Amino acid sequence: MNKDNFSPDTRYVVTWRNPEGKLRPANLYVYQLYDDCMIARMVDANGLLHKILYTDILKIVSQQAVPESDRFRIPAAVLDAKNWKDRTVMERYSSSPGAGK
Repeated sequence: MNKDNFSPDTRYVVTWRNPEGKLRPANLYVYQLYDDCMIARMVDANGLLHKILYTDILKIVSQQAVPESDRFRIPAAVLDAKNWKDRTVMERYSSSPGAGK
């Protein structure tokens, strides 16, 4: 996979190779795309933000664009590439105006 296969503010169900090398299903909410990776929230797991390499995604099972009213908001500074240079996971609360949070 590469950057062209993904879009920000979109939910994906994918087959993902986790850091241990095992293939796992994952539900992602994609926030930011970079040339070699994306910043996404693991919606079905712990809710943490993850830096995911495109090469770790083997298959997109489904995708759904998120309406403006239901999008999760995170400050742009948190998604800045310099904050992700040396990390792969971040705990960050986000809110969705459509969910009343």
